[in-house]
Amino acid sequence: MTDAYIYDAVRTPRGKGKKDGTLHEVTSVRLSSVALNALKERNNLDGHAVEDVIWGNVTQVGEQGACLARSAVLYSDLDERIPGVSINRFCASGLEAVNMAANQVRGGAGDAYIAGGVESMSRVPMGMDGGAIAADPHLAMKAYFVPQGISADIIATEYGFSRDDCDAYAVESQKRAAAARAEGRFKSLIPVTDQNGLTVMAEDEMIRETTMQTLGGLNPSFKAMGEAMPGFDAVALLKYPHLERINHVHHAGNSSGIADGSAAILIGNKEFGERHGLKPRARIKATSKVGTDPTIMLTGPVPATERVLASAGMSISDIDLFEVNEAFASVVLRFIQAFDADTNKVNVNGGAIAMGHPLGGTGAMILGALLDEMERSDKETGLATLCIGSGMGAATILERV
Repeated sequence: MTDAYIYDAVRTPRGKGKKDGTLHEVTSVRLSSVALNALKERNNLDGHAVEDVIWGNVTQVGEQGACLARSAVLYSDLDERIPGVSINRFCASGLEAVNMAANQVRGGAGDAYIAGGVESMSRVPMGMDGGAIAADPHLAMKAYFVPQGISADIIATEYGFSRDDCDAYAVESQKRAAAARAEGRFKSLIPVTDQNGLTVMAEDEMIRETTMQTLGGLNPSFKAMGEAMPGFDAVALLKYPHLERINHVHHAGNSSGIADGSAAILIGNKEFGERHGLKPRARIKATSKVGTDPTIMLTGPVPATERVLASAGMSISDIDLFEVNEAFASVVLRFIQAFDADTNKVNVNGGAIAMGHPLGGTGAMILGALLDEMERSDKETGLATLCIGSGMGAATILERV
């Protein structure tokens, strides 16, 4: 197979995904074009330079519908001969876009791709697209459907994570993100500007100081919906009858915040780099995706990591750094527990609990963050993984060139 390399990675800041967020006035198609234009300018991508734009986006309705990927190409300064395709693997959409592009390159279907994703959660709220998994009674009953927050609480209950465990993890995520921002570690970060070139936003908006005492004063976010009669806890206990009850430990402070943002990654083979005078930053060594139990839903990073390691012929000890999306604190705590992972190698610059989770863009964002940190700390290998709604997982292994 042909090797697939990452030549560049960019991301916008993550803005608060509400109407008072700084990026609320910026549409998702414009957010996308900011990332696409940055790659074009930084890498001199004139003409029909890439085969396709593969773009992750979760809530594909309204202004995020009608193949947002193609709209973003046309909105941007890329050549109109470059097509675009929108994909949806929920929270891993941005990473899945990268994996698809890499595997296209590895299989010889084009020399180069741009992959990434976007979400404007302040303008197109999560859930606006409906969806059979929650709305179709037959499917919801068959899958023992519960909302993701309940799933995160099931993980905490099943694997023994307390409220203090989850809050302590959240405090550390905020500290790490604040330190990384202060030290300028987010090398992939690019500003969002308006039509006149004036800066709208240059830094992540949601990082904040917090303490165990502050988080201790927050009420569990999913307790009421879980314990209502009949509620989602009852559904979960039908699937997990060995549990006496669901321990509701998650709240706004130890869960990912809704956010706006986009990210893009330039992927190509060796010949593409030579043709454009570009130096590869890393090789995409292996990718994976898995399906998992749709009720507990968010444990996918564990089997996805096992699968990608097997594909690469590696063990967990071969990986220098990990990016595990912080959808909820228990998701990362379960990953660390399952692999007995060194916490100093996991999300070393914070994650979505501190900075927010713009669904379609997060996967590409954490891959870019992983690559930046691999270069900064002079590490050779890194693994990025995300849990996924409805019970899935995805992972990618990078190897520096």
